Order: sequence, then C-alpha cells, then structure tokens
Amino acid sequence: MRSFLDGLYRVSGAISACFIVGITIIVFAQVLLNIVDRLSSLFTGSAIGLSIPSYADFTGFFLAAASFFALAYTLREGGHIRVTLFIQNTSPGIRRFIEFWCVGLAAAVTLYFAWYTTLLAMEAYEYDDLSSGMIPVPLWIPQSSMVAGLAVLSIALIDELFGMLSGAHPSYHNKGENLLEDQEPIPTSILDGE
Repeated sequence: MRSFLDGLYRVSGAISACFIVGITIIVFAQVLLNIVDRLSSLFTGSAIGLSIPSYADFTGFFLAAASFFALAYTLREGGHIRVTLFIQNTSPGIRRFIEFWCVGLAAAVTLYFAWYTTLLAMEAYEYDDLSSGMIPVPLWIPQSSMVAGLAVLSIALIDELFGMLSGAHPSYHNKGENLLEDQEPIPTSILDGE
C-alpha cells in the first residue's frame, strides 16, 4: 500500500510538471508569434496578426491544474510553508498533538473543498458551462483537474493522519527539517563589517 500511495503522489507531481511544461510551450510559442508579427510590421508596414486563440485561458487552466496536482506531492516532500516558531519550543507531546490537530483540520477542510469542487464540476457539466474565450472550453474539464488534485491531497492528508496515529513522524519532517542547524554560523567579523 505504501508504494502505491507514494507512486500516486509522484504521478500527481509529474502531471503537475507536465502542465508547467505546457504553460511554457504556449507562452514561448505566443512570444515567437509576437516577434514574427513585430518583424512583419517593421518590414511590411502591417502586422500579420498571429496569435494562439485563447492562449491566456489555456495557460490559466494549465496553471490551476499544475497547482492542484502539485499539492499532495509537495506536502509529502515537505515543500509547503509551515510556521513552526511556536511549536518548535514546545515539548514533543504537545508538538505532536498540535501537528495531529493541524493535519486533521487540513484533511477535513480539503475533503470539504474536494466535495464542493466536485459538485461545482458536475453542475458545470450539467448546464454545459463554457469558458468565454475565443475557443469555448467546457468548464468541467479544467474543474476536473482541481477535483483530482484535491482528492489526491485529501488522500495524502489522511495518509499522514494514519501514519501519525501509528506513531510515525509526519513525512514532511523527513525533508528540509532543521536545515539551518547543519550550517556553519556566520563569523561576527563579517556581520560587524570588518
């Protein structure tokens, strides 16, 4: 089961990376078309009018998909920003309780958002809602990427809860924890400007 879940998180991260590459390709292609248009305007006096139809809409959809698919992978890799200023000075028991409470609350909120987003996508499908760009895209398609990303994040948070219940440390502690403790201190002569 552990290898399946870790594979699910990696696949979700890989899908996110593919959407980022898609954004890069679309933006790069549009920039090239703008350059060709500018050169045409300089040499012939009129622009050709080259453009990727609805490129802003597609890059926005891809950005939403990349963001939501990256959530679970980023959580498992310890990449989410966590404010530990308060809990780093508490006893291990209190810290464990606070982290368990935070992960539980995050799981509940994420499950709610996944459920609500599913209803939103189903409604968009039922009413055949379309985007307003040059190329009308059924809105349930980009909303489905949000649903999938939130579902995988919900699974990751529930996975964290079960791991913590069994006595394991949260996975996000394994990566990037106490990074500053291993570094050499800055000599005071540098700080004083000597």
